[in-house]
Amino acid sequence: MMNILNWKRILIIQTAFIGDVVLALPLLQVLRKNFPSAKIDFMLIPRTAELLKNHPDVNDVIIFDKKGKDKGLMGIIKMVKLVSQRNYDAVFIPHRHFRSAIIPFLAGIKIRVGFDKSVFKFLYTHVVKYKQIHEIERNLSLLEPFGIKFQVKELPNLYPSEYERDYIDRFISNVNSKLICIAPGSVWATKRWLKERFAELVKLLIEDGFVVALVGGVEDFELCEEIKNMISSENVFNFCGKLSLLQSAELLRRSILLVSNDSAPMHIAVAMRTPVVAIFGSTIPEFGFYPYGEKDKIVQVENLYCRPCGIHGRKKCPEGHFKCMKLIETEKVYSAVKSVIQSLQ
Repeated sequence: MMNILNWKRILIIQTAFIGDVVLALPLLQVLRKNFPSAKIDFMLIPRTAELLKNHPDVNDVIIFDKKGKDKGLMGIIKMVKLVSQRNYDAVFIPHRHFRSAIIPFLAGIKIRVGFDKSVFKFLYTHVVKYKQIHEIERNLSLLEPFGIKFQVKELPNLYPSEYERDYIDRFISNVNSKLICIAPGSVWATKRWLKERFAELVKLLIEDGFVVALVGGVEDFELCEEIKNMISSENVFNFCGKLSLLQSAELLRRSILLVSNDSAPMHIAVAMRTPVVAIFGSTIPEFGFYPYGEKDKIVQVENLYCRPCGIHGRKKCPEGHFKCMKLIETEKVYSAVKSVIQSLQ
């Protein structure tokens, strides 16, 4: 087997969602620390590519538009050709989809490392057990077969530029010391706390003198408009769909804390060292996707017979009662927020 000290070119493949890429950044960062002169590239999808902008530990980003222009067999062949031309010595594959296994295999990368729950794991040269630990630690466990060392708690880093900082300054330069972000959206309905409760929480925070920024993607805009309209205050702003990923990261960096469902904003907040109050409904922290910061708090209903009902959540409650979210009262989340704020003082 090749001596890992001779690795000159390394690839990471994570072509899933925003949060998944953020949680793979510690793997990139540890590889850079151990291989300071190596060329380390990262394969991801167009929507997440901006997350690697300005990151000092990555050399190049390979964009795999697997649901667009690179869809299907021809897209895989295109990626195989591109990857094979770069002569990588090793590839680390946190993503568990079959495409992520096929491409490096056909490209002839000699060392291919992935999880035992991966589709087509037989194409890997090193198969690592998928443990029930935090996703950051799980991704770092891909280094274990090679004895590569890392810190017990390696946090992801994102790097908004001066442009992103100036852009956010236009909106919040006067409220930096009293800004709280709230991310009420999620792709999955069962991961969303009730909009009426979010509105109640926002009212309480505004009464306490805070300014609230509602954050998320363009798909969350209407939800946040509904919440905003329930409040009718000049101290709540809807930024959904109006900011890029790094602009959102910069906004979160300026915030006292973030209140979020189990979704990507909480991982971006961790990368910006902003405390998180995370609300978990149909999913559970034990899956390994909870906020990873020291001061972060999780609000959830304990010992509910139907939790979890799926690792990704669902379009609707399969039991019909949605108790996992309905039983979380506004006061419980508000109390967690106050507790985090007090810990920062």
